[in-house]
Amino acid sequence: MDLNLRAKQDCLFDEISLGEVMLRLDPGDGRIKTARTFRAWEGGGEYNVARGLRRCFGLHTAVVTALADNEVGRLIEDFILQGGVDTSLIEWKPYDGIGRSVRNGLNFTERGFGLRGAVGVSDRGHTAASQLKPGDIDWDFIFGRLGARWLHTGGIFAALSETTAQAVLEAVKAAKKWGTVVSYDLNYRPSLWKEIGGQAVNRELAKYVDVMIGNEEDFTACLGFEVPGNDATLKTLSIEGYGRMIEEAVKVYPNFQVVATTLRAVKTATVNDWSAICWANGQLYHGLSLPALEIYDRVGGGDSFASGLIYGLMTTGDAQQAVNFGVAHGALAMTTPGDTSMASLKEVENVMKGAGARVQR
Repeated sequence: MDLNLRAKQDCLFDEISLGEVMLRLDPGDGRIKTARTFRAWEGGGEYNVARGLRRCFGLHTAVVTALADNEVGRLIEDFILQGGVDTSLIEWKPYDGIGRSVRNGLNFTERGFGLRGAVGVSDRGHTAASQLKPGDIDWDFIFGRLGARWLHTGGIFAALSETTAQAVLEAVKAAKKWGTVVSYDLNYRPSLWKEIGGQAVNRELAKYVDVMIGNEEDFTACLGFEVPGNDATLKTLSIEGYGRMIEEAVKVYPNFQVVATTLRAVKTATVNDWSAICWANGQLYHGLSLPALEIYDRVGGGDSFASGLIYGLMTTGDAQQAVNFGVAHGALAMTTPGDTSMASLKEVENVMKGAGARVQR
């Protein structure tokens, strides 16, 4: 399939992500409410995709975000730099010394185990990124002067405030003006959308999206499409129901060139059936099936799926290959701690070929 990507030689960046980057504080194998120590990582739904594309797949990526200019912000910047993602497009906001007017976001995350599910507690009110608004970012400079082949953003950033939703709309419109492909991960979070309402915002943004990504809850809560036949507990999933939902979605949004959804049947917090499907050119492609996948840290698995999918679409133009890249990369990301992938391209390709988990020495 041909997404009509801009020529690589005309663009400084293969991909840029628009979204918030938070400091993730992880209690390891314990609980947030009883922790005495936390391990620090960086993370954010949209940023995780840029990092995966850079660190695992070797593409030149950047993040567009805002940070309060203090020691925590500089720590987050250092994590981003370690991941190889370009930081030149970060907006730095003056810090008032107490965080009354602007601050950096924190995300406390525990992994879960067995029947105890993973838990995330965000502390991100009044953050620098949540205050981004139309006019803050010079998109004509980014897309026109610098050049970017792909823009990725999503529903987490759009839901932070009314101004971020409008900032996303400004960005996707500018991307279409300059011929940049747009992907959007619906990434529904009840704790974010319940305050400002989400369907009207997402339905407007969807008009400018080329590659739409989401799971069953995302499409229902954000765009109003139902997936018939799914078990309410998500222990069994209806592939036929997903196919019917996607057919309906592309009728409403003919601009969708690709629609992809992860398939996660949650047996326990640490055992999931994992796969995905991808619609393109009127055909539904079934990704690798990894039943009873053992999970170490599920947070960020969907973002790593998205980066694998995007890499496959950008480099092969083959929807079947792309969805397999996504499934394999997402699976590997869930075997290590933190939001972001520690996988290599070779490891992803080995999973795609059916390689086992024998010791390597």
